[in-house]
Amino acid sequence: MKIDSINLLILFLVFSVNLNAQQMFQNFEGDNIGNPKLKGDFVFNKKDQSFTVEGAGYNIWFERDEFYFVSQEAEGDFIFSARPAFVGEGVDPHRKMGLMIRNSKEEDAVYMDAAIHGDGLTSLQFRNKPGGETQEITSEMSAPDFIQIERKGKEYIFRASKNGVPLVEVGRVVLAMSPSVRVGMFVSSHNEEVKEKAKFWNVRFEKPAAEDVDGYQSPSPGRLEIIDIGSGIREVIYETETHIEAPNWSRNGKFLVYNSGGKLYKFDLKKRTPELINTGDVTDNNNDHGISFDGKTLAISSSTEDNGQHHSIIYTVPVEGGTPFRVTPNGPSYWHGWSPDDKWLTYCAERGGNYDVYKIPVNGGEEIRLTTAEGLDDGPEYSPDGKYIYFNSVRSGTMEIWRMKPDGSDKEQVTDDAFQNWFAHPSPDGNWLIMISYPPEVPAGSHPHNKRVMLRLMPVNGGEIKTVAFLYGGQGTLNVPSWSPDSKKVAFVSFTY
Repeated sequence: MKIDSINLLILFLVFSVNLNAQQMFQNFEGDNIGNPKLKGDFVFNKKDQSFTVEGAGYNIWFERDEFYFVSQEAEGDFIFSARPAFVGEGVDPHRKMGLMIRNSKEEDAVYMDAAIHGDGLTSLQFRNKPGGETQEITSEMSAPDFIQIERKGKEYIFRASKNGVPLVEVGRVVLAMSPSVRVGMFVSSHNEEVKEKAKFWNVRFEKPAAEDVDGYQSPSPGRLEIIDIGSGIREVIYETETHIEAPNWSRNGKFLVYNSGGKLYKFDLKKRTPELINTGDVTDNNNDHGISFDGKTLAISSSTEDNGQHHSIIYTVPVEGGTPFRVTPNGPSYWHGWSPDDKWLTYCAERGGNYDVYKIPVNGGEEIRLTTAEGLDDGPEYSPDGKYIYFNSVRSGTMEIWRMKPDGSDKEQVTDDAFQNWFAHPSPDGNWLIMISYPPEVPAGSHPHNKRVMLRLMPVNGGEIKTVAFLYGGQGTLNVPSWSPDSKKVAFVSFTY
């Protein structure tokens, strides 16, 4: 086989992608702060991307500290998160573990942390000057299972969650730290003669965009992730400096499809490499795409010029690539769902100044309008049994999940809470809905890129909604169907600048 310079470049890029699949975890290093009598250590598990941290030390308190710190250097604003848990019963109920931002590795440095004690006590601890007394803000939440710290200018913020509830702010403090700080995970045994151990899963370091950055004009680098719904463990399977969006999971479970730069890519889950999908002359594809139930056809939405204007138009193309077939005569039209018999496509379309839900035969023809309420109706997707079409709508004043019969009748509201809920995707087994939820302050009709958002899980017939992932993302994170065929996992995209 002859390999020319272009093929060499492609091979190099693919190889580099594989090397960088766990890039975000490579910059952590361990330090014994305050010279504790017993030295600590840490282990990174590549399989579940977890850190096991073991440390000793008298305490993190008073005017100096002793503990083991697994950290990396960070500048500017950032968000640092993890799911923590102690390993073993422990010796002292005052042992501590958690996340920390520290001005230096000195034992008396200015710092703030999210500290969880052995007895469950949780607090924001901080020292506001070198050698100063440690102070704390105590949380009402005991032993949270998710913690997050953020540096935002001179403010340092601690948020926590337990049992899938939305994040609660424990507290925030204003501290004078250097532009460059250390951020990471810590363990202190509160007993100089023993070592304690903690494990940290879903460790994420995220650089948010500046307040005035438009995610469309300045797209962020992306991380392709998979979450195991049962365990809550997230795995980063691909990192790229290129902006990527909206993964679909193939019906055979072997690959994902995502969009980037107007193109569509097949991502092999075994090889962990992307491959361009041939979509002919349809090359301005957006994040509204998905695979038919029989696994043979890909529906895509792409900007197309019509009468001097560019609109999103829906096409179909063989899942392995080929010549696209135009389905919708009018635009803008944004695909969101296949009927289980693969005879109909559902989509969001703007007609006459209003965005509503429509359906159309897969081979083209007359479109059928299914919603008529004022304001935005979006994200229509069939349930796997074909009995309902789920969609999100602002008709109640906030963005909520609704469902209706496939003919547009019997509309009923599914969610009703303080959040802006978008893009509900039914699991293939018909038991669950997963959705992306924005905070209340985001306008109901807007789903921007650069926000702290949640992926939330709800029983399909109603019940408690639980958060399964807190992340930095938004538009492009979970726009389209992304369940694994066995209903055990979900693929999504998170962002960081």
